Amino acid sequence: MILDFDLDLESVDTTEFGVGKDDDDPTFCAVPTNAEVKSALLDMVRTTVVWMRRLEDEGGADRPYSPAEKHATYEYLVVPAGHEFEEYFRALHEAANLPLGPVGLAEPDDVISYFARFTDRAGRHLTAVRRAVQFKGILRRRLLTIVDDSLQIVEDDVFKLDRDFDVLVDSSRTHIMRPSAFESLGNLNKALLESVPANVNAIGAALPFVDFVGIGRYAASHPRAARLLTSIRTQTLTDMDHQALADLCSSTGVNVKDVNGRLVVRRGNETGFLEVLDRRRYQVELIRDEPERFRASSRNRIGGA
Repeated sequence: MILDFDLDLESVDTTEFGVGKDDDDPTFCAVPTNAEVKSALLDMVRTTVVWMRRLEDEGGADRPYSPAEKHATYEYLVVPAGHEFEEYFRALHEAANLPLGPVGLAEPDDVISYFARFTDRAGRHLTAVRRAVQFKGILRRRLLTIVDDSLQIVEDDVFKLDRDFDVLVDSSRTHIMRPSAFESLGNLNKALLESVPANVNAIGAALPFVDFVGIGRYAASHPRAARLLTSIRTQTLTDMDHQALADLCSSTGVNVKDVNGRLVVRRGNETGFLEVLDRRRYQVELIRDEPERFRASSRNRIGGA
């Protein structure tokens, strides 16, 4: 893992804390903090980097985030700067002149994330983001403190920082430790559903022997299908064989028919067909004359051409 930032305390020139609000459009507000809080935020980043490096050792370096994968709770994944998947985080990373003041915490229930933005002496920027679950969850509890040798209820709002962040953003990429947080904060499902028409058009142009009209209608309201389309679009499709595709559909239980030389996917088989295109359905026959069908929740290519 290579982070384009100097995490040494003496090298950090500025630290900015703030929250993200739950509005129709992403809204970020800066909140004043003292030196102690700023030091704690940098410690959180260091802890995050340690965990990310451990996850990288387990899963491999520079693994790209894919919306079609069923990711684990913790995985180190990356998205290059400028990619549509990281739009929410890049907008925060590059935002200038954020509104400043405690008003950002005036309505705690509207807070969906909190963040820290750092600048080092070389002028490089780092943004760290965390879902505000534990951060504001403590507001719903009754807290006690000792005053004059007796316990009293804390009347003020109290927020709790986590031990680490979900996502780090530098100049070249977004580094992910919790894929679910990345997807939730980035509102990925909405973006993927909106991308369905463009993805269907691009895939359909590469596979003219497939009728994608029904698939497009289905995927427009089904996030799983939209995710598969996004993954399929990144693959090499122009050399795909018509008959080989039809045969694989047949062997893996996906119902298609041939209409005037084009494959039409029967209703109820849309996701299965997209799984075939995305190389996620397969059949093995380790026992003679007893074929078995499987669906791959995660797909990593193993060698070969």
